[in-house]
Amino acid sequence: MEEIAKKQSLDDHEPEESLWEGGYSPKAMIGSWIGLTILSVVLLVAAGFIEQFTFGIALIVIVILWILVGLNYAAKRLGVQYELTSQRFIHRTGILTRRTDRIEVIDISDVSYEQGPIQRMFKVGSISIISTDKSDPTLELVGIHNVGEVAGLIDDIRRAERRRRSIHIEQN
Repeated sequence: MEEIAKKQSLDDHEPEESLWEGGYSPKAMIGSWIGLTILSVVLLVAAGFIEQFTFGIALIVIVILWILVGLNYAAKRLGVQYELTSQRFIHRTGILTRRTDRIEVIDISDVSYEQGPIQRMFKVGSISIISTDKSDPTLELVGIHNVGEVAGLIDDIRRAERRRRSIHIEQN
């Protein structure tokens, strides 16, 4: 009898549908790549004018800087994944060890996004999600492609879920 009641309570729920999946966009690093290219040229030019600063030293510094920026990119690209479903926002972080946080869409209080000038040219930016979730009350999603559309989608799903459940939640 308990199994039948359990099955019926599970059947009452609508199936969860995946609406968007994403992660760190390579376009979000374009500003860094441009800045690093300019710095590399400046270092090479400086090596020609400063006697103590040789081309060998300049090349070593340039290679180290490119490796550090490349590792930073790899960590962001491989270490962060997001998924928006009809009922939850799922945030996965980590490369070797993985942490998964789930925020119920209905618990999201506010969604906003921010873009710098270069990010606007490439349609990338950061989304800020404020929720009543205890583990992650504020979540920053950086390097999101089509940031305006994704932020709008999250907000639309949040509003639809609240209307569906006929709930209005005020945050203090």
